[in-house]
Amino acid sequence: MRGNGFWLAAAAFISAAYGLTVFATNDYVFFAGYIILQFMVLATAWNILGGYAGYVNFGTNAFFGLGVYTAVFMAKAFGAPLLLQILVAGLVGAVLGFAVGLLTLRMHGIFFSIATIAMSIIIETFIINWKFVGGASGVQLLRPPPTAPFDSYIRMLFVIAAVMVVLAVAVARYVQNSWIGRGLRAVRDDEIAAECTGVPTLQLKLLACSISGFFLCAMGAPAAMYLQYADPASAFNLNYSVSALAMSLIGGTAHWIGPLLGALLLASTQQLLTVTISSEVNVLVLGLMLVLFVVGAPDGLIGLYRRFFKPKSSDPSGGSSAP
Repeated sequence: MRGNGFWLAAAAFISAAYGLTVFATNDYVFFAGYIILQFMVLATAWNILGGYAGYVNFGTNAFFGLGVYTAVFMAKAFGAPLLLQILVAGLVGAVLGFAVGLLTLRMHGIFFSIATIAMSIIIETFIINWKFVGGASGVQLLRPPPTAPFDSYIRMLFVIAAVMVVLAVAVARYVQNSWIGRGLRAVRDDEIAAECTGVPTLQLKLLACSISGFFLCAMGAPAAMYLQYADPASAFNLNYSVSALAMSLIGGTAHWIGPLLGALLLASTQQLLTVTISSEVNVLVLGLMLVLFVVGAPDGLIGLYRRFFKPKSSDPSGGSSAP
């Protein structure tokens, strides 16, 4: 999908999201749709570091939870509007990503993953002991009136989430197709060889960590008003980390469209099961689908597509060209 085609598709996507708020009568569509869009952003953001660079991050819940509590703090301390909450949360996430990157990106493999889990525990412990934002018992929030032209706050959140999906995907697409993406793929394939050939590996990893942290944290900000409640146990739930990783792997980490497909498939299935069976089944489905794809299709849906529909001479790495 070339530049103009991508932006036309993005405009159509946002227009369709807004049109749905005008014509749909059942608000549950927006409650479920928001969750699906939320995971599209989380999976896309995770993939910038975990997929392109190959650094598996289990700290998604730390960034997401920090975004939730940044919004809570901004709302309680300054009465900040939602868009400002999202922007500040994103900046906090970018700074945290850069700082954590300085401390952990010299680590490799499982050591880096363990460090991100430790970071999540540290941040959650800090929030539990911060009484101003509710501490361990959580905090109740009141939604302000929706901004025109919306007559419902959840419908407004749905459109904002759609815009955030477009922004996250646009950045991920740019990173993949630019020199940044080529450098990150070199890091993923052989970091020592990349350094020997002059690739600025540490700088690229710090950039990827900052971009990923920005969107992970920014997507956490609207969740506070979505639920009208925030507590550390739910904001820092490890399911966010597992789901973002699983959705990227199921869709395929080599291309920006992979996390979107994985999030759409998995999050939609989970929402359907929540309505028809039980929300507890979600974790079982997540685990089963992850195992099936890791064993049967390690390159995800993108890999399956290339295996059955692309000629063998096509670029297996995702390359710099987009379909």
